[in-house]
Amino acid sequence: MGSETKVYTLEEVAPHNNAKDCWLVISGKVYDVTKFLDDHPGGDEVLLAATGKDATDDFEDVGHSSSARAMLDEYYVGDIDSATIPTKKTYTPPNQPHYNQDKTSEFVIKLLQFLVPLIILGVAVGIRFYTKQSA
Repeated sequence: MGSETKVYTLEEVAPHNNAKDCWLVISGKVYDVTKFLDDHPGGDEVLLAATGKDATDDFEDVGHSSSARAMLDEYYVGDIDSATIPTKKTYTPPNQPHYNQDKTSEFVIKLLQFLVPLIILGVAVGIRFYTKQSA
């Protein structure tokens, strides 16, 4: 059997947040990606911005390839103590009304995208009809 897996707290991981020392928490694991900063296709800023927190959503939202996921293994340094990561569930209720407002404005925009061309078409047909009548 190999050596014991080191378990870090978020407080231990958080100070590793610069270009000379960059650690990320993804899917319950801690990765030292310092050597990868220069090679990251999305630039080093996005990696540095994901330090000091659970970066799982950031990693997943981008849709990394299976080869990118496999590369993580070489940067693995240990596991995160999940109890030290603040849960996001507390922030869900205040966000709900905000999402509904977004959906409402999305609906209005889609409706306008549908109606404006129809109105323009109607005006054009009206003008055409009127000019044919008078000719």
